[in-house]
Amino acid sequence: MTVLEARGISKAYAVDSREITVLDDVSLSVIDGEFIVIEGESGSGKSTLLSILSGLDRPDRGRVLIEQRDITPLREDELAPLRNVTFGFVFQSYHLIPSLTALENVMFPAELRGDPRAREKAEALLARTGLPGRSASFPHQLSGGEKQRCAICRALVNDPRIIFADEPTGNLDSVNGRAVLELLLEIHRERRTTLVIVTHSQEIARTADRVITLRDGRIVARDGHA
Repeated sequence: MTVLEARGISKAYAVDSREITVLDDVSLSVIDGEFIVIEGESGSGKSTLLSILSGLDRPDRGRVLIEQRDITPLREDELAPLRNVTFGFVFQSYHLIPSLTALENVMFPAELRGDPRAREKAEALLARTGLPGRSASFPHQLSGGEKQRCAICRALVNDPRIIFADEPTGNLDSVNGRAVLELLLEIHRERRTTLVIVTHSQEIARTADRVITLRDGRIVARDGHA
């Protein structure tokens, strides 16, 4: 079953007096439980595409469908619960809330939806990812690898259908980067969570079911590995 679909996505930005086309008529579909990588050189449009697919940005033209539902015209108050429950997000810069502990950061999305088991789920995820002793630590007290594992726990706490990750290992050394990749793959296999990752990493690309390559805002290759 197709869980995510983009139809004719185009996006441009005004820079001074010029209009820069970032995405040009991009279409793709993702099967439920699939792991795809979106790759391309800097400026190819891959992060913009991820933002549009996940409802963080809107296309100028085209549509995005989640489980056959067109999310493109939805208001912000309609998109917010979708992003909180159906999607999970992992970013290169972590985006942890500085004033909250690791446990509180992980709990936050579940608390937003009023889940009475928010703490229990967050504690279980932190234990699963080797962070039980860091629950009371604030983000500035965590290493880069610990911050990213915490961010992954936060993305998983509402058991999302799709995880979107933008360069999730970009700020990590090779050891921590490999550990984060293995964690994402483990979760993907166990939960059959759909995984959409933007990355430059060939190590990550080699593990994907499919690699979509962008160049100058257009898809130029769709390679299947599995």
